[in-house]
Amino acid sequence: MAFLMNQMLSSKLKSFSGGGGGDDSKTAAGGMETAESKGMSREEFEEYQKQLVEEKIQRDKDFAEKKAERANLRIALRDKYRLPDSAQDSAMSQMAGDDVDLPEELAKMVDEDEEEEETNDSFMNKLQNVDLDALKTKAQSTMTELKQTAEEKCTVM
Repeated sequence: MAFLMNQMLSSKLKSFSGGGGGDDSKTAAGGMETAESKGMSREEFEEYQKQLVEEKIQRDKDFAEKKAERANLRIALRDKYRLPDSAQDSAMSQMAGDDVDLPEELAKMVDEDEEEEETNDSFMNKLQNVDLDALKTKAQSTMTELKQTAEEKCTVM
């Protein structure tokens, strides 16, 4: 029973899907598609092939643009964190030209990081400008005052 069902269904599926093990006269030598294999006229098939080529060119162009954007981001991050430059990223950026910028979302992230860094820099600058000698003398005078008040209040000392 299973054999009979297999024979019936497989022959129907092969004829439905247009293939299987049969010799297909619609494909050209070498396995290339032809207008007849797609069920189109010659003009329609040529237009279809032209569209495929244009879509491939557009995909390649978009891919190259994304790669250049990523390279620009890596360059910006290397500049920000003072890391050594990469020749590969520089070459990618030069190949893309000046028209490639960081994506808006990434540019916002970089700007936010720069703002945070500026606030941290201002805090660090304030710390660097603090007079340590004055701070040390003030701390010592506070400690001596605490000792004196403790000696006055404590009878054991």
